[in-house]
Amino acid sequence: MSYSERDLTTLPANLPVPVDDGAAAHMLGSRAPDIALSATDGRKISLATYQAPRIVVYAYPRTGRPGEAPLVEDWDAIPGARGCTPETCGFRDHHAELVAAGAEVFGLSTQDTAYQRELVTRLHLPFPILSDADLELTRAWRLPTFEAGGQTLLKRLTLVLRDGRVEHVWYPVFPPDRHAEEVLDWLRSNR
Repeated sequence: MSYSERDLTTLPANLPVPVDDGAAAHMLGSRAPDIALSATDGRKISLATYQAPRIVVYAYPRTGRPGEAPLVEDWDAIPGARGCTPETCGFRDHHAELVAAGAEVFGLSTQDTAYQRELVTRLHLPFPILSDADLELTRAWRLPTFEAGGQTLLKRLTLVLRDGRVEHVWYPVFPPDRHAEEVLDWLRSNR
């Protein structure tokens, strides 16, 4: 079985809900490690030194492509795994409002930049995706991960950073397709 575009943008019913396993408990108030990541727009970006009033970083396991099979047969059974494309579409659709609320947006995954660029092009994303394919930031910041198909993938979480320090954390994130609205509401309430 391979994904169609509709499969990628629509969440199936009855997905398992991820539980808070405490793997992000250390994130609130932490300082981002000064590690430059490749961005899909060609820049190298360090979340520790990036100059913006606020930065929203939504981390996700991995996106698929139309015509491509899921990473593992039971992908939908892994709590929090499915929904990366709908989540990304939410941040795309609310991007102008997120910027107006004072935040720049970055996606983050452990997929390589070339794979991520296809996503940016296909979904017409107005923001870059950061690649931590070498797991350097993931290990230094102890980001929550899981293993699937022989790959280390990020568990879904979202961080709001101000001056390189984490001001707010969402973990676990569910449902992913409505998460951008939740982030926008928080930004508007915490100007």
